[in-house]
Amino acid sequence: MASVKQVQITFDCAEPERVARFWCEVLGYVVPPPPKGFASWDAFDRSLPPERQGAAFACMDPSGVGPRLFFQRVPEGKVVKNRVHLDVRVGTGLVGEERVAALEAECARLIELGAVRLQLLRADGFNESCLLMQDIEGNEFCLD
Repeated sequence: MASVKQVQITFDCAEPERVARFWCEVLGYVVPPPPKGFASWDAFDRSLPPERQGAAFACMDPSGVGPRLFFQRVPEGKVVKNRVHLDVRVGTGLVGEERVAALEAECARLIELGAVRLQLLRADGFNESCLLMQDIEGNEFCLD
C-alpha cells in the first residue's frame, strides 16, 4: 500500500481569497505563484467563466513543510460547529501562566486580523490550556 506524502486542508467558505489571506497572516503562509501563462492570480481569475471567478484560492507554507490550504466557495453558510479544525501551535513547550500569556498575545494579534476570541480553556491536569477562536467566516480553530 502506498503511503500518503502530502495533505491539503480544504475550507468551504463564502469569500475564498479573503479567508485565504487571513490564514496567510495567521500562519506565515504565502500565496503560490499563478499558473503558467498568467502574470497574476487576478489575470487567471479573469480568464475563467464568470460563475467560476473568485470560486477558489490557496495558500502554502513557504518552507514546503506544512500542508497547503485550499479555500472553495460554497453557496451555503456555516451553520454548525466544525468537525475538523486547525490547532495553531503557539504554546508548544509552555505551561501554566507562561503558556496562557503566549496564547493571549497571539489571540490579540489575530483579533486585529478579524478573528473572534471564544473561550480560554484552562489546563485541567490532562490537557494544557488552549484558546478557542473563530476565523473571519466563523470557522473554529484553537490556539494551542
